[in-house]
Amino acid sequence: VQLQASGGGLVQAGGCLRLSCVASGRSFSSNCMGWFRQAPGKEREFVAASSWSGGTTAYADSVKGRFTMSRDNAKNTIYLQMNSMKPEDTAVYYCAADRARYFNNYITKRPGAYDDWGQGTLVTVSS
Repeated sequence: VQLQASGGGLVQAGGCLRLSCVASGRSFSSNCMGWFRQAPGKEREFVAASSWSGGTTAYADSVKGRFTMSRDNAKNTIYLQMNSMKPEDTAVYYCAADRARYFNNYITKRPGAYDDWGQGTLVTVSS
């Protein structure tokens, strides 16, 4: 089972990026999926989560209105569209899958609840 995140890079403040995360070896189309990030010297924090259908989504207050999470279950892929980016968005971004929540509209913001993690993709926002 592998989650592969991509799309990170260097962007100026106010710019945008789109992250992708593809699952291989197992389908996560029925599971709650999440995005997290970890800045240097800080703990990993919740960014966004989506129920299996996308019917329920949640965002951290710091990204609400700027970031949008979506998913294409046919492609076993989730996305994170990041707009109006700020220097404080600089971090390694991780995608994750929650095996316990599937085929329902429950989501969780707790990193410990997620079972499978991608390798992370670095996002740097310059001022």
